[in-house]
Amino acid sequence: MIKIYSMSTCPDCYYVEGQIKGNDKYQVIDIGKHVKYLKEFLRLRDHNPVFTKAKEMGAAGIPCFVLEDGTVTLIPEEAGLQSRPVNEGAACNIDGSGC
Repeated sequence: MIKIYSMSTCPDCYYVEGQIKGNDKYQVIDIGKHVKYLKEFLRLRDHNPVFTKAKEMGAAGIPCFVLEDGTVTLIPEEAGLQSRPVNEGAACNIDGSGC
């Protein structure tokens, strides 16, 4: 099963979740639902170099995918999904520059 760390208010996460409805190959963990999920995600984010660029850019690093072999990625295509088209215009960065 592929774990997806997500948040319901994130446009990129919302787009990814729309692709997996009814597919039990994926497990969505909404880090905004409970602090224990947030802590689980932060533990992963704090210790995995995959997040280096995201942290440098001030991004949260979601959606985050933990593949069945334990590989962590921020690229939906590596989890068999599609990225949200850039031209959709939604923004979740503080400065409004995108997600």
